[in-house]
Amino acid sequence: MSIPHLREAFGCEVGISDHTMGIGAAVAAVALGATVIEKHVTLRRADGGVDSAFSLEPHEVRALVEESERARLSLGQVHYGASSAEKASLKYRRSLYVVADIQAGEVFSEANVRAIRPGFGLAPKHLDAVIGRRAARDLPRGTPLSWEALA
Repeated sequence: MSIPHLREAFGCEVGISDHTMGIGAAVAAVALGATVIEKHVTLRRADGGVDSAFSLEPHEVRALVEESERARLSLGQVHYGASSAEKASLKYRRSLYVVADIQAGEVFSEANVRAIRPGFGLAPKHLDAVIGRRAARDLPRGTPLSWEALA
C-alpha cells in the first residue's frame, strides 16, 4: 500500500518502475493511484537481451495501456447522490407519498403514508423517521413527502 501512502504523504504523483513479467503489477499500481508506469519494451522477446525476460512486446504494451485505463476509470471520483444519467430514472423509484388526506398537526402513520412510485418524495428508508411525526400543514392525498411537510 505504498502508492496511496506516498501520494498522500508527499502530495505528488506516484508511479512504479516495474521489472516483473506481464502487466499485472503495473495495472494493480494504477488501481492504487499510480499515474506513471516504467516498463521495458522489446520488439521480440525471442531476440534476447539483458532485459528481454521481463520486457513487453508491442501487443503487451497495447494491453497494458488498455487495462491501465480501465483501472484508472474504475477509481472513479467521490460523488454523492444521483449522477446525471440516473436523475432521469429517479421517477421510476419508490418514495414516500401521502395516501390519505392529512390535516395540519395530524400524526403520520402507515395508514396515511406509503412508499409508491414516482420517486419525487423522501426515500423509503426514511419511513421510520416519518411515522409518529405530525404534519406541518394540510397535505392532500397524492402529495410527495418532504422534510418541510413534517412538524
